Order: sequence, then structure tokens, then C-alpha cells
Amino acid sequence: MSDQPNETGAPAAGDGQTQPQPQPPQMRVLGQFIRDLSFENVVVQKGISGELQPDVQVQVNLDAKKRSTENQYEVITKFKVESKSKGTDSVLFLLELEYGGIFHIENVPEEQLHPFLLIECPRMLFPFVRRIVSDVTRDGGFPPLNLDNVDFVALYRQELIRRAQAEQAAKAKADA
Repeated sequence: MSDQPNETGAPAAGDGQTQPQPQPPQMRVLGQFIRDLSFENVVVQKGISGELQPDVQVQVNLDAKKRSTENQYEVITKFKVESKSKGTDSVLFLLELEYGGIFHIENVPEEQLHPFLLIECPRMLFPFVRRIVSDVTRDGGFPPLNLDNVDFVALYRQELIRRAQAEQAAKAKADA
């Protein structure tokens, strides 16, 4: 009869011991910052003229490291945005941005910490990165560039595959 629900509808503890409830993950953004920003307006520098049809390429890299303070991590998102003119491959502009955040993270199991840092933390930073890219391209003389959403889960999986392939290649080279 100890498994019958009590007045609140929760099962009654059979042996008088209560199971500790797992604490949900907690993340707080302690700070955000631009670590590096570069914008080159090649159109103005080289005097490219005529009808320009931009073809924008975006590369994203991520980095995370533990800080000296307990439960604090620094996550850096690196964006390289290059716009070329379709058909001519003339570079119109080049924007490079390293945007970071300091996070306080608790209750995340060790085996889940790496993906948490490289998926959830960049998701929190991305709206600010999008705004900076939009403002910089507009202020640089181009229409504001509104970055498409980044699938950080897919990006994380691609990085895991790339690392596994690199390890296999290194192991094959060492065995040869």
C-alpha cells in the first residue's frame, strides 16, 4: 500500500527515504563582449563600379574554455562574413567578428558540459552577433546584413565528425 498516492497525488515514499530531485541546469550570462572586430569595404578601396550582386558566405567557429572561477566558462563565437560579387568573384566586403560571453553554469553533468557550452551558450549570444553584423554592414555603406539562424547542433555534430576523421587520419599515419 506504500505505492498508493497521497493526498497531493504524489506516490507515498515506501521506506521513509525521499529521492533527491535532480536540479535543472542553470545558466546565467555574466557578461558579453566583442573580442575582435574587423570590417573591410573593398568596394571603396578598389573602386569597383557597376551593378553589384552580392553573394554572401558565412563561416562560424566556436571555442569554449573554463575560467579560473568555479562554474564559469568563456565562450567565443567567431564569424567570418565575406561578400563577393556574383560572376566576378570580386570581394565587396569582409567582416570578421569574435564575440564572447562569460557564463555561470550549474547542474550540468560533466559528459553534457561540452555540447552545452558549444550549443546553448552560442544560441544565447547569436541575437547580439546578428545585430552587430547588421549595424556594421549598414555603417560600412552596404544594406544591413541580417544573418540567417545558425544551427549550432548541426555545427557541433560537424565538428565532432571532423575531429574523429582527423584522429583516424593521424592514427593511420602513425601506424604506417
